[in-house]
Amino acid sequence: MSLKSRHENARLIRSPAVFSAKLWYSADALNWLADVKPTDEDDFAPPVAGCKAIIAPHAGYSYSGPAAAWAYKSISTAGISRVFILGPSHAFYLGGCALSKCETYETPLGNLTLDREVIEELYKTKRFEYLQPRRDQGEHSIEMQLPYVYKVFEGCIDNIKIVPIMVGAVDQEQEEEYGKILAPYLERDDTLFVISSDFCHWGHSHYGYTFYYPKTIPSDVEGVNLRRSGPRPSPSRPIYASISDLDHEAMDILAQQPASTAHGKFVAYLERTHNTICGRHPIGVLMGALSVLEDKGKQARMKWVRYEQSNRCVSFDDWSVSYASAYVTF
Repeated sequence: MSLKSRHENARLIRSPAVFSAKLWYSADALNWLADVKPTDEDDFAPPVAGCKAIIAPHAGYSYSGPAAAWAYKSISTAGISRVFILGPSHAFYLGGCALSKCETYETPLGNLTLDREVIEELYKTKRFEYLQPRRDQGEHSIEMQLPYVYKVFEGCIDNIKIVPIMVGAVDQEQEEEYGKILAPYLERDDTLFVISSDFCHWGHSHYGYTFYYPKTIPSDVEGVNLRRSGPRPSPSRPIYASISDLDHEAMDILAQQPASTAHGKFVAYLERTHNTICGRHPIGVLMGALSVLEDKGKQARMKWVRYEQSNRCVSFDDWSVSYASAYVTF
């Protein structure tokens, strides 16, 4: 895995860090866009007119690619010329939000141009820092969105610029602050937001997370943390069903209106369950921006269109990651 950015004609170019890893990229991955065939039961007719934001997973395409395709299928490309991509920092601690110094991001399909003008505007707010190229290079949460962005806008790619933003371990107040800064851009007709997040990372050996709902929620029975010595899962209540309930609880909260109320409930939910939603802070920044726009009379609607798990956990030693896809309209 190369961690080198390079200069060409004094322009900093970010090369894909995980491109050579077969577990991350797949030759068939982008064909999954064509495989998205909603039924009447899905209540989903893409592309969605007025789609302003999506939430999409960022694991290796062999795991999360099909779920991500449902989010990207939601996008109506008409009139869009700028795509913000908000992703979490996995590799190092970041106390705020950070911007790229690059002018170009390479993808397996072609290059994406960064909107340096907007990036400089954001930096001048003094609320953002610049990423060192090595740290920019090493984060996969934004990188895994890039080929999908390129593919969706392939017919007009010369008119598309991106604004990648790495979101660190910010609290609710900071999420609201960054949301306020980004809201004017989200409001623009020519701008789309991509929020990069996986959902529950479950397993004691991989993630140190074993939260379990003994009963289908809603229930008066509180969740517990499974241990080898006990408590253990009920034979009639498989772990994967509890994980689904746990994730859908978050998804239902985020889809509530108004966004400001949903944001607060989401933070409280995370404090109670500690669900390992790695993009919780990018999601929180989105909720902060939606709250600002709702105060201006724009009513946001979030709809979840896909949910999958990488593995169906049944025993304490199993592990899985969940993937959820959504779109937002006004």
